[in-house]
Amino acid sequence: MGYQIDEALQRRLDTAMTSLRDNRVVIASLFLPQGTVYWDDGGRTNGGDHSPIRHHQLSQLASAFGASTPGAQKPLSNKPVLPEPINSIVDDLAGKHTVPVESPTAEKKPGNPFSQGLPRQDAGIPATRSLPSRIPALNINETPTKPPQESTQPNRDSLAPSDGHQKTRRLSRTKSRSSSKRRASSVVGPTLSFLNVAHNTPWQIEPTTHGNAGLYNAVNSVGDVISRKLWVGIVDSPTDGFSEDLKVDLELRYQAEHNSLPVWVSDAEFSGAYDTFCHQVLWPTLHYAVPDAPKTRANLYESTSFEQYKAVNEKFAEAIISAYQEGDIIMVNDYHLMLLPALIREKIPNATIGFFLHVTFPSSEIFRCLAARQHLLRGMLGADLIGFQTHNHARHFRQTVHRILSLEAVPKGIQLDNHFVDVQVVPMGIDVAALYKKRHDSEVTEWVANLRQRYAGMKLIVGRDKLDEVQGVKQKFLAFERFLEKNPDYQGKVILIQVALSTTTEVETIATDRLSAIISRINARFSTLSYTPVVLLHTHDLNFNQYLALLTVADAFLVTSLREGMALRTHEFIECQEDRKRPLILSEFTGSYSFSGFRSCFVINPYDAAGTANAIRAALSISDEEAASRWNDLHSHVINQTAQAFVTSFLTRTKQAHEEHTQRLHSSIPQFATSKDILPTYRSAKKRLILLGVESALVVRDPKETRDHGFEMPEKVRKLLEGLSNDERNVVYLLSGLPISGALEKVAAALPNIGLIAEEGCFIKPRPEVLGQPTEWISMVPNLNLKWKQSCIEILNYVCAQYRSRILAPCLSLILQFTERTSGSFTEDRGASIRWRYWPGDPNDSELPWARRQAAEAQNHIWDSLGERFGLRIVPGTRSFLVLPKSVSRTSAVAAILRPGGPQAAVAEASLPVDPTTAPALAAKKEIPEAWLQGGNSEKYDFVLALGGDEKLLGRINDLPGAQTVSTSTKNSQAKWKVEREKAVEVLEQFVEDFQ
Repeated sequence: MGYQIDEALQRRLDTAMTSLRDNRVVIASLFLPQGTVYWDDGGRTNGGDHSPIRHHQLSQLASAFGASTPGAQKPLSNKPVLPEPINSIVDDLAGKHTVPVESPTAEKKPGNPFSQGLPRQDAGIPATRSLPSRIPALNINETPTKPPQESTQPNRDSLAPSDGHQKTRRLSRTKSRSSSKRRASSVVGPTLSFLNVAHNTPWQIEPTTHGNAGLYNAVNSVGDVISRKLWVGIVDSPTDGFSEDLKVDLELRYQAEHNSLPVWVSDAEFSGAYDTFCHQVLWPTLHYAVPDAPKTRANLYESTSFEQYKAVNEKFAEAIISAYQEGDIIMVNDYHLMLLPALIREKIPNATIGFFLHVTFPSSEIFRCLAARQHLLRGMLGADLIGFQTHNHARHFRQTVHRILSLEAVPKGIQLDNHFVDVQVVPMGIDVAALYKKRHDSEVTEWVANLRQRYAGMKLIVGRDKLDEVQGVKQKFLAFERFLEKNPDYQGKVILIQVALSTTTEVETIATDRLSAIISRINARFSTLSYTPVVLLHTHDLNFNQYLALLTVADAFLVTSLREGMALRTHEFIECQEDRKRPLILSEFTGSYSFSGFRSCFVINPYDAAGTANAIRAALSISDEEAASRWNDLHSHVINQTAQAFVTSFLTRTKQAHEEHTQRLHSSIPQFATSKDILPTYRSAKKRLILLGVESALVVRDPKETRDHGFEMPEKVRKLLEGLSNDERNVVYLLSGLPISGALEKVAAALPNIGLIAEEGCFIKPRPEVLGQPTEWISMVPNLNLKWKQSCIEILNYVCAQYRSRILAPCLSLILQFTERTSGSFTEDRGASIRWRYWPGDPNDSELPWARRQAAEAQNHIWDSLGERFGLRIVPGTRSFLVLPKSVSRTSAVAAILRPGGPQAAVAEASLPVDPTTAPALAAKKEIPEAWLQGGNSEKYDFVLALGGDEKLLGRINDLPGAQTVSTSTKNSQAKWKVEREKAVEVLEQFVEDFQ
């Protein structure tokens, strides 16, 4: 029985297909999924009629790349010539040599289980000659490459010359590229008929061995969910020698055959941006390893490499802008293109842009070391949505933005002057279905049997890591050595097989030199004639089928990364253990461990060799029952956090965020004038619902004055409300964030015929059915645990150490004295919420930026320590913010008013015996249903007027029949009308005059 896709995932795919049906997805990644390669083969046969070969181009290219010019080059055949899919992780690092060399034949290496036995999958392929390259295989294919369609990916054997001449391998991007010319536009016009004819050029297009293979596989895994897509990236070949004619030729072919748009970047720009800035500055910094400038020869604080990095991003922007179509969703990927979102936004303000960082994002103390820190952050903030692998990465980004750029950073995202940027967690996953098919390949099955026979009676620990410092391979070997020292009973019975993925030749050489001494020492101490404890395999030692077999027979998988995003190789191991269910040993510094599903692994601190050694013993001695229980938890997470879920979630969230950010432009909303607009409808209505925002429409108040002397409704406003509420056809509700005590209780006493919503929806005082009949306040959070309030106040206020230690010892580490160090700030403790006023004074005061930074930091600390635990949300205001239960809002309060039975019935239905401190998931279900869309009491109102600044509420009110919505804010809005806040009372008086 094959793998069955999860029903929830299938529903998500169906929903995404509907949502994305009318959108093209533009995927910007440094490298295109297909590379441009040159076959140095003078013995190709003539397969048909062809146009003459461009010999001058061929000579120029061969000379530029150090290849010999074919003396009698024969044209290609009419049959499309493309390679089969990569099926060996050896190919992930193809072309890594520093000089052209003949590919060596497979040789036996001591301890290499794949040096004999079954034939290699590439046996019989003649030796090839490749162009020197030092491109690292970043983001090595964490999932098996999805087999392309037969029409475009014929078998690699089709590349074999029919005359028996030896085939030579492609030429790939070299380590050095110098100046090149770029066409003014990278956009290609309509597809031409000649694209279906074989091209007389020695260049071919085939899957690249570089770039983000996990991204390529993830996008391909969703199939028809993305009906139209365009890949934008650079080719993995040197391009300085490319003529303009050749570039046009390749652009047309990329577009027609692969839905791709090449970006032409000079060799010098590529080297400076990629080799220097990305690899020697950004990569280590993002992984908490601030580079040593003298050692890396890249000045972290002043480097021309950033200018080259900027130039590469600008050329990407030029290509995307030129190819842009209305409705495109632009997906920008990873740290190579951090400037790109803002560059696109500058030219296309209404573009839908999402940015996803596939690697880690460090704390602000690390990121601030970068000289280009502000440029990089502002570049990312050009997106509608910024996605990260984990909550920690997202939190670090928010904190970094508000500390470096002094912007307001809240749990949902970043507030800029003219728009909001969503910051969300969208973890990557693997294509479980494709992996299931791949690991049931007959070759995998044969290798499983071969390995089990060879290592009968042995315990195998397997690891797979790149050879750079952040992967912690050194720490892994030291921990394994400690394990053998402390456990002599396991000596001669446990083997560590480490698969090493290279980065650059220089890094690989340094890493190998450092590791070889440790490996030699371990093997010298514990080896016997028939036992070698450590086996180090490089990727050319085994193919992907063999690697899957290794995962299948492993007794444990060990990851000791010092910092890492999502360790997708652990997902592969878990799925390969479907039958045996062996345990995972995982570093706490990986993004995978931050998810609850991965808490069933054996967690380790890679810096603690003794602790890791203990974890190895525990994993090897675990009972089958416990191992199965742990595996089930891990497996459940993997099959839900899939590659398909990542792509569909990221794209739909990006589209949704863009739609929220680009509401109707404020300038295009007509001014509200009752006399000619809606008075006739108002007069004829039999039952009217009027919803008015207090702070946003009726009253301009001084918070400090209110705190000292209480709240007083202005006489003009009181008479207006009295006039409106005395009309029996009107049901008037005031919506406010004010508390009951000292504020709205006075309003209720003065205006008994008006309904009130207090504290942003936490409390409702229904409007009396019979005018003059008193009603009681109803709590919309009757069963919620409000213990969080005291902790929140302690975070905001300064309190003496004695009180702090006696009452809130668990929160000591998070108690920050925000109120004490923010002049003029104060806390308003309310019935079910807390508001912190961080600047009630002059908005033009020079101290306001400091107060804003304090407010942003306070919000982040409250959210991190209390938000998820107690089910809270934070609502930013004008120089203040409100903390309240996330299950209530003005929108949910209006929903309760409109439902049959009113707020009382809503509370009775929504009240659940749930303590959010122990069941936050259930607490989220307490949100009152928004019943007006299903009918309810809304049917009795034939006129609804909502006036205020709550844009979400106004948008929902628009769905009601006979609704008129008026916005008093200056932001973009979905409201039908707009009115200046100062004129709102004057406009409303026309309704009262009409009544009188």
